[in-house]
Amino acid sequence: MERAEGLSAAIEAVRGMRDVLPADQREILRVRAALEALVAEHGFAFLDLPIIEHRDLYMRKLGEELVGKVYEFTYGQRELALRPEWTASVLRAYVAHLQDQPLPLRVAYSGPVFRYERPQRLTYRQFTQVGVELVGGPAPRADAEVLALACAGLDAVGIANYEVVIGHVGLIRAALAGLALSERTRGILIWSMERMRQQGVDGVRARLAASLGEAPDDFPLPDGLDDEEAAQLLLRVFRATQVDLNSGTRSPEAIVARLLRKLQRGDEQPAIEQALGLLAPLVSLRGAPALILPQAEALLRQHTVPIDALAELQAVLALLKAHGVRDERLVIDFGLGRGLHYYTGLIFEIYDAEQLQLVGGGRYDDLVSALGGRQATAAAGFAYGLERVVAAALRSAAPREAVVREVLVAAVGESSYAYALHVANTLRQHGFVVSVDVRDRSVSSNLRDAAPPQPGLSCHRRPR
Repeated sequence: MERAEGLSAAIEAVRGMRDVLPADQREILRVRAALEALVAEHGFAFLDLPIIEHRDLYMRKLGEELVGKVYEFTYGQRELALRPEWTASVLRAYVAHLQDQPLPLRVAYSGPVFRYERPQRLTYRQFTQVGVELVGGPAPRADAEVLALACAGLDAVGIANYEVVIGHVGLIRAALAGLALSERTRGILIWSMERMRQQGVDGVRARLAASLGEAPDDFPLPDGLDDEEAAQLLLRVFRATQVDLNSGTRSPEAIVARLLRKLQRGDEQPAIEQALGLLAPLVSLRGAPALILPQAEALLRQHTVPIDALAELQAVLALLKAHGVRDERLVIDFGLGRGLHYYTGLIFEIYDAEQLQLVGGGRYDDLVSALGGRQATAAAGFAYGLERVVAAALRSAAPREAVVREVLVAAVGESSYAYALHVANTLRQHGFVVSVDVRDRSVSSNLRDAAPPQPGLSCHRRPR
């Protein structure tokens, strides 16, 4: 019984993953090689990292949506996880091994990641990311470089039509910075942009209520207390009144922390409403930069929000033009969220003509210090979803004549087998893909399975 249950669990774990057969793998290798060559030409050096990492690496900054998709397990009393994305792993390796290198440091990667996604078109639970991290490169030049490089890769593999959607988390952070909000409330608001667009302000209010708890009425905390002092005060009140906090599954400290969030939410409710009044029109702004940026500036000035982040975004757009990225490809979207909580500035996603996301990236200046780095370090990067890029390239590419490069060499009798091997090696040195008959079949059998001879060649091509 236990064995059957274990087998069922194993089958469920790999459901939604994909077997890649030779014909598909050829295209994947072709596109992957083109992307890797382009990245290397731009000065990015490839590294490789373990597929298995400590679970805590991903719990800190991934965000609720992606955390729920992590394959995690316990082995040898250690909490482990399969890599769901590369950036946190690359920055972990940077902190461990590369902090003494001169900056900026350009590193690249290519390999599998794992997410427990709902299977759908071109969404697999194991897929491949090819990407870069530019560590120590400040905005706006580094932002423009990585975004332009992402576009250049799509151009290199023949994807003609794509759309670059650009947002800016730093602008949202600046809009909330002047309001009396707790860090937790501010974080929920920042990462609820797409929810606000889909569900409206009420959807975000519901998320705040679920995450922070409903605010109690008429229970103000004394002024001037920080979170730790307020938590200690509440613990002393409960103990003095002999309230038992040990009867449930949560610790007394966890119960008090949750209650404190509810009390604080009551204090910050006016600021929350003020934030929603700014964010609701801001996330509705989506369109061409020339149209959207003036509207965003007017809105920010109306709410007396600093426009430094907007000026930074304008500088990035100007540099993209210098990199050769066409204006008509660009869309500004202040409701773009990306779902990864380590972003601090510009973020972007690139979509093909069928609105399938091919690339995602952005700026994450706080991640190095969050992972134990000696100091805060500017960083930006992106990753291609390789399987989706391959599919988009195949849809975009004009039909190509297959170049005859595959050859079957067959020995006629045992005595000529050594000579057949010599012929095969000679052909390989001239760029042919060569297979040698190892079944000692007759000449007629080999001819039957081979393609007709090509003009000028005395060898035969195997059928594809």
